[in-house]
Amino acid sequence: MARAVISTIGRDRPGIVNALTEIVHELSLNIEDSRMTVLGGEFAVLMSVTGSEAGLSELEARLTTFSESAEMVCLFRRTVDRTPGQSLPYRVRVIAMDHPGIVRGIAGFFSSRQVNIRELETETERAAHTGTQIFNLSMTVEVPVGVKIARLRDEFEDFCEERDLDGELFAE
Repeated sequence: MARAVISTIGRDRPGIVNALTEIVHELSLNIEDSRMTVLGGEFAVLMSVTGSEAGLSELEARLTTFSESAEMVCLFRRTVDRTPGQSLPYRVRVIAMDHPGIVRGIAGFFSSRQVNIRELETETERAAHTGTQIFNLSMTVEVPVGVKIARLRDEFEDFCEERDLDGELFAE
């Protein structure tokens, strides 16, 4: 079975998800995984679609036409299943007063230890009483087998403490 990853972004409005999924359905393709969200005033879609080679080729052509008429940007990329590595999934959560560089710092911490980030989501919200911008990060990392989890957790706690972040690393 062939696979493609699609990414689209455009002005948020009703009907985008319906239009995209209708095209996929008409071509007898399957959406195996997806993320869809509003960022600012833009609606962003990321989805993994599987099916026949011919169906994916037609999907690419139809998405090009659709994205032009809907004033969206679309990226279509054929891909293959990911080869699972020897790793254990762990969750990371961080909460802090918002400031630039939090994601870069956390990504650097895990990258320097050869820990892969599989999924990452962030958002900011205003604190109820003060209106202060609060930053929330949630992610799944893949810790290679052989890495001492207790040591990684201690290093992450030290990292967070040095940067005034409230962070935790825990088993998924």
